[in-house]
Amino acid sequence: MGRMYGYGDIRLFAGSGSQDLAKEISEYLSVPISGHDLVEFQNENLFVRLHGSVRGQDVYLIQSMGPPVHRNLMELLITIDTLKRDSAGRITAVFPYMAYARSDKKDQPRVPITARLVADMIEVAGADRYMTIDLHAGQIQGFFSIPGDVLTAFHILSDYFLDKKLDNVVVATADLGFAKKGRNFAAKLGVPLAFIEKRRKADDGKASATTVIGDVKDKDVIMVDDEVLTGGSMLEAASIVRAHGARDVYFSFTHALLISPALDEMASHSGIREIVTTNTLPIPQEKILPNMTILSIAPLLGEVILRAHEGRSVGEMFNE
Repeated sequence: MGRMYGYGDIRLFAGSGSQDLAKEISEYLSVPISGHDLVEFQNENLFVRLHGSVRGQDVYLIQSMGPPVHRNLMELLITIDTLKRDSAGRITAVFPYMAYARSDKKDQPRVPITARLVADMIEVAGADRYMTIDLHAGQIQGFFSIPGDVLTAFHILSDYFLDKKLDNVVVATADLGFAKKGRNFAAKLGVPLAFIEKRRKADDGKASATTVIGDVKDKDVIMVDDEVLTGGSMLEAASIVRAHGARDVYFSFTHALLISPALDEMASHSGIREIVTTNTLPIPQEKILPNMTILSIAPLLGEVILRAHEGRSVGEMFNE
């Protein structure tokens, strides 16, 4: 790799929250993962020691903020601090999934804006840049003062469905909050769009799907979202569109948090033909269902790392 803008070679570090993904990025770039020790003491304090100097190097630390969230977050911050104190030329925090991204505004009295706090901590730790994928809300970019590449798995997921050449399809979103991104997905596939309307009950404030806006009768439905935790909204939406005459239902989402009840229900739900997601978060073998397809974001992140290192446009990758 050539020396660009005064930074040395690419150095990759793998956090414990993204080991497999980091290996794939390493293979894509033909750059080895640099060694470091991570020690957890009996008092749960973490300690990081680099195996070699990163002085003047262009360092990329790959660490998603999935469960265990607070350990992974602290490991990210401590490792950034370690790299900074060893005089790295430039430090880029690569977190495909950002924890606390849903806490992006004060939507009720006396609550925090934790996404802003996380952004501040990453900067204070010493990151010069950041990379992430499909932030829950676009305004979180404004919480960072350092530059970043906010990427999307949209092209990876939509291209997969384009290649399937499904006929008589409609794209649907499980709630109106995801309507704009759902519209973009439908536009790329050249198919209609439908929405599941949700209303919150006055007595307990819980949201429940009520009806479908759009025509799903005798159509296959691709249900799109950014992240799935319990799967409740998508499973409820799948039942609603099936009740309105839909044929097969496909799930498409970027971040697969998938806590246990979600998996059990997705496995037993007869109408779900395929679950398509990515590896922004590690998905252990026991969480991989027979009808699940996991698309890798490693080539995307690897190419963006290469372009960032060489000072080339990232937007050109997407004709932007």
